[in-house]
Order: sequence, then structure tokens, then C-alpha cells
Amino acid sequence: MGVDIISFAYAATVAAGGIVGYVKAGSIPSLGAGLLFGSVLGYGAYQTSQNPENYGVLLGTSCVLGGLMGYRFYNSGKFMPAGLVATLSVAIAVRFLARQAGLIEVKER
Repeated sequence: MGVDIISFAYAATVAAGGIVGYVKAGSIPSLGAGLLFGSVLGYGAYQTSQNPENYGVLLGTSCVLGGLMGYRFYNSGKFMPAGLVATLSVAIAVRFLARQAGLIEVKER
């Protein structure tokens, strides 16, 4: 399969979102959460790059992040940043659930 570029891009987007939240609003919780979730997602992307069947960390983290940010989007009604992260998280979760269901085939190295 090679490098899972989509998952690494997702991890980088989450981490960058935390940094942007800190720079624009001075939000330390945003920085911490963005870097924590981005790091865990980066580790999950590395795992899926090594073994395409090892996507548990990515799937679990994206589900948690999608739920948290979906809740924030529901309460605030603002698409940025909560709605965007929730949408990306759901897309990644659907990608791996479709892979698990056999709807998407993964090319072996």
C-alpha cells in the first residue's frame, strides 16, 4: 500500500487547526487538543502505512474527534472549525468502516 497520505494529511490538518486556534484566539486548550489528537492520528496513519489492516487507532480517534466536534458544531452552528473537523472525521471513519466491510480493497505492497 505504501504511505497513507490521506490519513497523514488529516492528522496534519487537525494539528494545524490547534495551532491556528492558539495563534488567533490564544486558546491553550485548542493547542493542546489539536496537538494531542494530531499526534495520535499521525501515529495511526503510520500504523496503517505499515499494515493496511491496522487502522484501529485511526478509526477510534476519528470517531471520538468527530463526536466531540460534531457536538460543538451542533451547539455553536459555526462551520469553522468544529463543522470542518467533524466532517473530515466522519469521512475518515466512513473510509475505514467501508474498508472493514470489504467495500474498498487495499492494494498490498
